[in-house]
Amino acid sequence: MNVFQKKSPKHLVSSKKVRTFAPAKQIRETSKMQEWGSVAQLNRASDYGSEGCGFESRRNHEIERKSNGFLFFNKVRRMRVRRFTVFIALFIVALPVCAQRKQIGEARTYLKSGKNFDKAEKLMTDLLKDSANRENKRIYEIWFQSVQKQYEQANERFYMKKQQDTAQFFSLVRKLFTISFRMDSLDARPDKKGKVDLELRKDVAHDMNGYRTNLFFGGSYLVRKGDFKKAYDYFETYIDCRRQPLFSGYDFSQEPRMAEAAYWATYSAYRMDEPVLALRYRDLALGDTAKRSWTLQYVAESWKALKDDSMYVATLWQGFNDYPLSNYFFPRLMDSYQNQPEKALEVADQALMTDSTSRLFLFAKSVALLRLERFAESLDYSDRLIKRHPDMAEAYYNAGTAYVNIALRMDPVRHKKQIRKMYQKAMPYMEKYRVLAPGGAQKWGPALYRIYFNLNMGKQFDEIDKILKKQKS
Repeated sequence: MNVFQKKSPKHLVSSKKVRTFAPAKQIRETSKMQEWGSVAQLNRASDYGSEGCGFESRRNHEIERKSNGFLFFNKVRRMRVRRFTVFIALFIVALPVCAQRKQIGEARTYLKSGKNFDKAEKLMTDLLKDSANRENKRIYEIWFQSVQKQYEQANERFYMKKQQDTAQFFSLVRKLFTISFRMDSLDARPDKKGKVDLELRKDVAHDMNGYRTNLFFGGSYLVRKGDFKKAYDYFETYIDCRRQPLFSGYDFSQEPRMAEAAYWATYSAYRMDEPVLALRYRDLALGDTAKRSWTLQYVAESWKALKDDSMYVATLWQGFNDYPLSNYFFPRLMDSYQNQPEKALEVADQALMTDSTSRLFLFAKSVALLRLERFAESLDYSDRLIKRHPDMAEAYYNAGTAYVNIALRMDPVRHKKQIRKMYQKAMPYMEKYRVLAPGGAQKWGPALYRIYFNLNMGKQFDEIDKILKKQKS
């Protein structure tokens, strides 16, 4: 043995390693401490030369790795949010569709059951409150069928002589037309390829053409009831069928009831004081020859209400030419020429060519001549009227006025006797007029005042003077 070999102390001699197991919590804490120590060493190493750079690069790599992991996590989270948003949107869109299908299904069940058609209708009208459903042709189809079933039930009750509301029955008819027009407009829309497939028009038009008569009768019923607004709507719908594409396969131009419907529409509008509506179907209404005179009267009154004097007078002329003996057109035509006596005389002459003995026409000519200051001719026509109609007060007034005006045109110095004679002739006419028209003091009062004054009839003059003063007070 080498004397120089040193023996290791027993307490330093390595023995077999004994493994000990620390608790898991302790291990985790130890790992954290080692990690913090490593980071601290890296931080310190970065302060020293090239050796520190190595530690710095490892640190940057570690940070970059963690940063990339964070970005990846954010990207995944955003994708999940987007998917959730799309899911919610689809869910929201699907809700109304599901509700729509449910209501359509319920309505079809009602239709198949043969009852509760009004409930089926309400389901469809509720759907149409949503603007998104107003382009859905199927909803209109079911609505149409539900109202049609109600109409058939009501019609059957009439046939069986059971109780049925007449106004409600006719309202179903008009509602069918409203629905069918809208449904046909949707049916006529082209598809994505631009093709139009009219799958409903033929059958619907056939059914609706059979209902048109009840539109007319419904309007007539409402006229009798005095509901002119609704009546106008019915007749307008009836007339409107001419231009509706739904009835493009039908010709209503020669239908005799069309002109009558236009007349009743014009009449209803006139009764509502709606001149614009009254004029809307005037040309068509004039085709009803039995009521043509009345139509022209409503048209004339409508132009007058709109203050269109030229059209008013033109319509009066049209009516007068067609119906010269009418008590409507001639007097109003004469009134319209009140400030044009020459025109008024032309009208009177034309009227007398139709009936030379007419009391109205003779009187009109005497008035026109009086305004033209053709007093002698006016007096002649007044005398002819008095001879035929001795109780016609205005003829006496015209005759007396003619004599007074003749006297006024004479020279009071040169023609004293002639003037007195004219007043003497005027007096019996005016006194007779006073008897026949006692309430017309505003007309006979001034005339008799002048006559009695010029004839120096003091007692009669004082009487008239008191009457006139009383009127003024």
